[in-house]
Amino acid sequence: MLCPVVMRRLSILLLLLAACTQEKTTTNATVGNTSTVQTSTTTQTTTVPVIDTTATAEAKQEAKEATRNAAYKTGTALEKAGKRLKKESQKH
Repeated sequence: MLCPVVMRRLSILLLLLAACTQEKTTTNATVGNTSTVQTSTTTQTTTVPVIDTTATAEAKQEAKEATRNAAYKTGTALEKAGKRLKKESQKH
């Protein structure tokens, strides 16, 4: 499950993407010599990507901190295991 901070950032990103969508509709009508009318309609949808540099920087910092914390916890666990092995080997 994603943490609330990540969920909030994803929600903001989706909102920004939805707000950056543009739609353009063009209709052309042509009248011929025999009083016939020919029409054509074209719809173009363009999505403009938006990069939130603040959110990107915050996410990068959070990832860096998570990596640092994981490395610290792994190091601590290895140190404890090493001490335990040393103790056990000294008993025998």
